[in-house]
Amino acid sequence: MEFLIITGMSGAGKSQAANTLEDLGWYCIDNMPAQLIPKFAEIYTSTPGKQGKVAFVVDIRGEVEFDTLFARLDEMKLQKISCRTIFMECADDVIINRYKFTRRAHPLVAAKNISITEALKLERELLEPAKLRADFVIDTTKLESGQLKDKISGIVQTGAEHELFVTCMSFGFKHGAAVEADLVFDVRCFPNPYYYEELKEHTGLEAPVRDFVFSHKETNDFTDKLYDMADFLLPLYSHEGKSQLIIAIGCTGGKHRSVAISEALASHIRKIGYRTITIHRDINK
Repeated sequence: MEFLIITGMSGAGKSQAANTLEDLGWYCIDNMPAQLIPKFAEIYTSTPGKQGKVAFVVDIRGEVEFDTLFARLDEMKLQKISCRTIFMECADDVIINRYKFTRRAHPLVAAKNISITEALKLERELLEPAKLRADFVIDTTKLESGQLKDKISGIVQTGAEHELFVTCMSFGFKHGAAVEADLVFDVRCFPNPYYYEELKEHTGLEAPVRDFVFSHKETNDFTDKLYDMADFLLPLYSHEGKSQLIIAIGCTGGKHRSVAISEALASHIRKIGYRTITIHRDINK
């Protein structure tokens, strides 16, 4: 039996995360009062034939103060019921644009009679304790819908040896830094497939570009050292209780070198027993 809390900023993608979980066979409950979560979990786990996975969507509508939620989660731990938390994050300007597109109102705008800018500021203050307590923080500012789905799927997938969940992300520096990353590596120093006409329109997911990138000794020397670093650091992060790690590989445009190297790194990390996905942030730009 697995339980999951989805919370975070309004407009950051909680509904899409819940939809992804439902597609994966999870039973999702929106806006359940926090004080009822432990009782529901207790009843659900003791009901014969109930061997599923349940996600609760908790947002600012139901929990202006999250002290109740934290207390209930601590109760569940005492009952030996495991419940992880995913916090959905997003930049204010992107959230505002999403609300313009959907033509819906932020829940605090009407409740407090304030502007959306003020509502987002207040919401961040109220949600900061939940963000600090979260097992996973997903920043959807630059994620496409398919990338978010991959991220959620990777978090809940089973079968890995270790609890630490690693995202290997490629990006292009010209599209902005990977501010959400824990570790960033710049691979712009390696030969660039972009300058070869027969490779320019391909990506690092395709064999011609991948073969070009790894045909150079310096690239292979770098990835060998990158693998050694992963072998050394990941057990340390896991031992310290870190639940997620984002390793970003950046090249100029985010389509060629960074993509190929991120895929290679993810393959290595999977081989040593960690849950891993790749996100290619700028591959379609």
